[in-house]
Amino acid sequence: MKVSELTKDLNLVVFSGSKGLIRNITGGYISDLLSDVLENASHGKVWITLQTHANIVDIAVRKELACILLVSSLTPEQTAIDLSNKVNIPVLGTSMSTFEIAGLLYQKIKGVQ
Repeated sequence: MKVSELTKDLNLVVFSGSKGLIRNITGGYISDLLSDVLENASHGKVWITLQTHANIVDIAVRKELACILLVSSLTPEQTAIDLSNKVNIPVLGTSMSTFEIAGLLYQKIKGVQ
């Protein structure tokens, strides 16, 4: 599944990094602790988080994540938007809670109805 498909299927907001919507998704990872993501997230994952600063984009680049998904109607800081556009890592958003979006993401990736 591509990030663009997920964005359309779950009606996600694209804040930045739209050139990266062609990235492939391999799964998901949920954490608000940056050191945890650095240690445990892996290539192609959708990172679900509450963090909104530019460091999330730096970590997504290092870990080769598919995209960053902000929950609960949070919006990224301008520095995160600027960096995301520069490195083509999509920063997406939803009004849903972490619990809600994680369940839907799992269903989409695993093909569960």
